Amino acid sequence: MRILYSLIFYLILPVILLRLLWRSLAAPAYAKRWAERFGYFPALTTRKKVVWLHTVSVGEFLAALPMIRRLQADEAIQLVITTTTPTGSERVRATLGDSVFHVYAPYDLPDVLMRFLHRIKPSVYLVMETELWPNTLAACAKRNIPTVLVNGRLSEKSARGYARFGALTKPMLQNLSCAAIQNATDASRFIALGLSAQNVRVTGNIKFDLKLSDDLREQAMMLKRQLSNAGQRLIFIAASTHQGEDEIILDAFARVRASSPELTRAVLVLVPRHPERFERVGQLCVARGFNTALRSESGWSDENDILLGNTMGELLLLFGASDVAFVGGSLVPNGGHNFIEPAAWGLPLISGESLFNFAEVSTLLIKADALDVVHNTEALTACLHRLLLDANERARKGKNGLRVAIANRGALDKTLAIINAYIK
Repeated sequence: MRILYSLIFYLILPVILLRLLWRSLAAPAYAKRWAERFGYFPALTTRKKVVWLHTVSVGEFLAALPMIRRLQADEAIQLVITTTTPTGSERVRATLGDSVFHVYAPYDLPDVLMRFLHRIKPSVYLVMETELWPNTLAACAKRNIPTVLVNGRLSEKSARGYARFGALTKPMLQNLSCAAIQNATDASRFIALGLSAQNVRVTGNIKFDLKLSDDLREQAMMLKRQLSNAGQRLIFIAASTHQGEDEIILDAFARVRASSPELTRAVLVLVPRHPERFERVGQLCVARGFNTALRSESGWSDENDILLGNTMGELLLLFGASDVAFVGGSLVPNGGHNFIEPAAWGLPLISGESLFNFAEVSTLLIKADALDVVHNTEALTACLHRLLLDANERARKGKNGLRVAIANRGALDKTLAIINAYIK
């Protein structure tokens, strides 16, 4: 079956390369460093134990960062971090610089993996959340390299997709040495697909182990003072928005500002999920008549209506400068994004109905009365209007979310204990 899979992969490789070229039109970084994806890069030279960690993009890398910091504290470990996307690569380089060895992840082809593994010689392979590839796991198993799924999750939708290829999925999962999975429901889905129950550990979600440093809190306080004109303007952040959501956000924002004298000068911080959309979303804001400033230009004034978050790696800071948070990828069928970051800041939360990627977290927050779920512009307008006008309600819901965030910490220690058992 793996031979058939590899043959299929080789046959569709031209399509993958064409897709890379197509994506490079919107994001030119996709046209660079192709050799790395085929396993061609200078070999890593070190006498330390090599830990290979794969984080697909920005979200997975940021979720893994506390774990990375803890692993780096061990001077006997050399970290190799791979990503799939240029934005993920940029975050790795900007955050960690030369303290880690970083290249793009290899394509899931036997000869490519052979070159890659020969160049880094890992002691263990760690992969975040759901980015599982058959040949990668098989290549590691063949070389007796332990493989650990970290912060594993599997939505019902994804499980159905894997089940359609059961003949490939089952042997792939059986090559996992251990799977540290966020919750029992997702663990049962992995087991139903063929993962051995004895290799499963339910550890919780490491994203809850987020720590807000004093320096970050100070930066957030200063930014909030600037955006709010020293507390005179309320700030609504719409984070990680996807195509089709920005128009809804802008409509609701305009309606809220027009609905009450107290809200006529409310501020919107709008942060598109993907950098290739920054320019188009900025143009959309201007076309709607909003005085829009770019975060990258640091030109905010009290005349501005919208701050467009067109920088990378600052979302946590922007949450800290806000009063109410909408988390995107949820008004369109994308499955939602991370609620834990704004919850850790004690913000009242709003999202759309598409939450399958964060089903457990969203359920916890809804039950705690920290998250309001809306389905259209009218519902978003009503919810936002209510929260912005009622400081006590904002505080109550924010405290509810913070309690959820604090109560669910501890997954990072459990996960590191698993990883350390496999480092040899």
